[in-house]
Amino acid sequence: MTEPATQASSAPGDIFATTHWTVVLTAGRQSTPQAARALEELCHTYWFPLYAYVRRHGHTREDAEDLTQMFFARLLAKNPFGKLDSEKGKFRAFLLASLKHFLANEYDKGQAQKRGGGQAQLSLDWQTADTQFQLADTHDPSPEKAFDREWASALLAKVIDRLQTEFAADGKTASFEQLKQFLTPAPADTARREAAAALGLEEGAVRVAIHRLRKRYRQLLHDEIAHTLADPAMVEEEMRALFAAFA
Repeated sequence: MTEPATQASSAPGDIFATTHWTVVLTAGRQSTPQAARALEELCHTYWFPLYAYVRRHGHTREDAEDLTQMFFARLLAKNPFGKLDSEKGKFRAFLLASLKHFLANEYDKGQAQKRGGGQAQLSLDWQTADTQFQLADTHDPSPEKAFDREWASALLAKVIDRLQTEFAADGKTASFEQLKQFLTPAPADTARREAAAALGLEEGAVRVAIHRLRKRYRQLLHDEIAHTLADPAMVEEEMRALFAAFA
């Protein structure tokens, strides 16, 4: 595999402006701060689907919290990326396979170390997670399909956050708040007229702004999916697989 080129740092906190999943893969061969930061950022983005998967397998909220933290602590400590190839280079598939292995073979409930037991901890919003889990659709045919749907939802949320950050950096937070509704299936024409009135723009200018927003959204979505793959050429395949979970 070709080594990723070193790039200059950009906005603080946005590790994916400069770091690709291929950088994370190097953690399996050598430990670097860049790879560790990239992995931790991925974990922060996509931890809820894992937590929900554990809950769907009959664990209580408290046990699921502990198990998820223990899983990430082990992942961050051991960097077991030698197994990634068997999951066809998809971080999504790698994480789920690793979690299944952890739950089946490595968790001894009687010896479980609770949070705060000396392992590295991720700062995660457990209260929101439980609420989100309770509101989630419970009619999925399998925990795996639910995992894919929640992974896709987390990915879309990440893209929306990046868009919002870009608009805020340009001093256009109010524009984003008015226009973000047009990222979902097209609202009625009245919504566009109302947005134009709120922003003090002609309706034609709002149409152009919506077109640009959607174009940037698609670009960021493509990039975000690529960040979770060893081979960016797999983006279209991964996108189809993820959004099939909403069907």
